[in-house]
Amino acid sequence: MEKPNRNVAIDAYRGFVMLLMMAEVLELSRVSKALPGNVFWSFLAFHQTHSAWVGCSLHDTIQPGFSFLVGVALPYSIASRLARGETFRKLFAHALWRGLLLVALGIFLRSLNAPRTYFTFEDTLTQIGLGYPLLFLLAWRPPKWQWTALGVILFAYWLAWALYPPIPGVFSGFLAHWNKGNNFGNAFDVWFLNLFPRVKPFVQNDGGYLTLSFIPTLGTMILGLAAGQWMRTAQSALMRRLIAAGAIGIAAGLLLHFAGICPIVKRIWTPAWTLFSAGLCFLFLAAFYCATELKLWRRWAFPLVVIGMNSIAAYLIAHLTERFFIDTFRIHLGAHFFAFAGTPYEPFFRGLAVLAGYWLILWWMYRRKLFLKI
Repeated sequence: MEKPNRNVAIDAYRGFVMLLMMAEVLELSRVSKALPGNVFWSFLAFHQTHSAWVGCSLHDTIQPGFSFLVGVALPYSIASRLARGETFRKLFAHALWRGLLLVALGIFLRSLNAPRTYFTFEDTLTQIGLGYPLLFLLAWRPPKWQWTALGVILFAYWLAWALYPPIPGVFSGFLAHWNKGNNFGNAFDVWFLNLFPRVKPFVQNDGGYLTLSFIPTLGTMILGLAAGQWMRTAQSALMRRLIAAGAIGIAAGLLLHFAGICPIVKRIWTPAWTLFSAGLCFLFLAAFYCATELKLWRRWAFPLVVIGMNSIAAYLIAHLTERFFIDTFRIHLGAHFFAFAGTPYEPFFRGLAVLAGYWLILWWMYRRKLFLKI
């Protein structure tokens, strides 16, 4: 089997997603608070902040984008490994190992500066790791199996929440089943997370995030898997398929929300959010595919490709080196060097310098073909 060529659109889109994550160092919310009434900075701050519960900002698209792209890349990964002569057994063992490593890495990063290991399973890496082996198995089945699995996952997850007693909160009526607090997912975590050693008993995640969100996150990855298979086999109709899938996903999510069947809530990854956010991912992918593969506008995408080809390294750099860069700038440039445009803008310009440092490390790795893979 011929080894497939890399798809620049996938690398560029992944780089865009990781750039949004790394750009948290810009601290746009701090700038906005220092400039009350400024519409421009308020807009930017909103889109660098997760929605409080219902709704969607650009920042909310990071995790679904990363999860979606795991599915998109899987057909290329399988084809590449088969071209090297690897067997299904070896590939599946690698999928299990990759899932385990992602979960372990997520727990490790969440435990930084904690008094002991902080067992938590709601972050991006652990959510992907928990569902990845199942995604791998589905990649070997016909599309009808994948779409059936998606339907079963979303309906069963919706039903479990719908049958759990509702609680007061943001929503009233039937949608109260998806309020923050003692909901179905939190009830599971009160049992599950307290099985692990903890500094104090788990009661509730402050942000409302849940372990069981990995189940509908698997749905997001399945939709990405469909997109990846289309990209490898349906080039002539690809743009139409991606745009149609995007429109259908967004419309379906909005319909479920406004019909009072299931709300769009990212923090608990509702089925409506799965469809809505995946719809956005399809459209993002279509835009990057059009720009890089059809129009061949690739020079502008190079900075994103540098990040996207080393996404795990980018994730680690952002989590492990921020303090190092900030302290280095403070020691060698002075405590308020980045306040040259005024105190309100200091966090922004300091963040730009840190972000540049992140990218230069990734560029150095790109030039030397050092790619961190799991």
